[in-house]
Amino acid sequence: MEDNANQSDLFEKVLSKAVLKQEVYKNTFEASKLFKEVIVEIIDEFKKKLSPEEKRITFEYKDKDAFEMELKFAGDVLIFMMHTNVFEFSRNHEIMRTNYIHENKQRSYCGIINIYNFLADSFKYNRENDVGYLIGRVFINKENHFYIEGKKELGLIYNNFQNNILTKEAVRSIVENAILYTSNFDLLTPPYDEVKEVSVLEIQANIDNILLKTGKRLGFKFQADSDNLNA
Repeated sequence: MEDNANQSDLFEKVLSKAVLKQEVYKNTFEASKLFKEVIVEIIDEFKKKLSPEEKRITFEYKDKDAFEMELKFAGDVLIFMMHTNVFEFSRNHEIMRTNYIHENKQRSYCGIINIYNFLADSFKYNRENDVGYLIGRVFINKENHFYIEGKKELGLIYNNFQNNILTKEAVRSIVENAILYTSNFDLLTPPYDEVKEVSVLEIQANIDNILLKTGKRLGFKFQADSDNLNA
């Protein structure tokens, strides 16, 4: 009898965790679809505001697959990428010290949508050595509450896990602030000593594919912008 009881208890624990993760995954996948919908709307609105002289400025949306979408505007690209796994915040994370999590530990299990910023030219010219930056990541739990770790505009205003619910209005605000941050996050020239040498082979291969990486803060400490993702 004891073995049967232990087996039943094990089954219930496995089943409970599986159901929890399915709920989180479903919410995250629905959120990903909501991001796509909002981005398409924003792109259409931007295009309508362009004057004939401004039509050369790029505003494009690309649906990469079920988990990834691309927003291109001016010289930048934002990639929104949903991770297919479910994660729990680490024990040392500030979220784990909140009453919201203490009341129900299952709330700490989340899906993630990462937001990356790249230079549009990195893709246009196939500069495979160029780098992009994670400017934010959206955590979504079983109750459809969300929390963002991110740079400035993103991280500072979406850190109330208990009260933030991922509505269409919230998604629009996240996308707009990601665009705003990216627009203010300018390309800086790297230190001279890091780019002063180039080989004949690299020049002959193709000037656009030089092994010298291009990135908005390459050659500088990205932490100068913010000490960590929460800043």
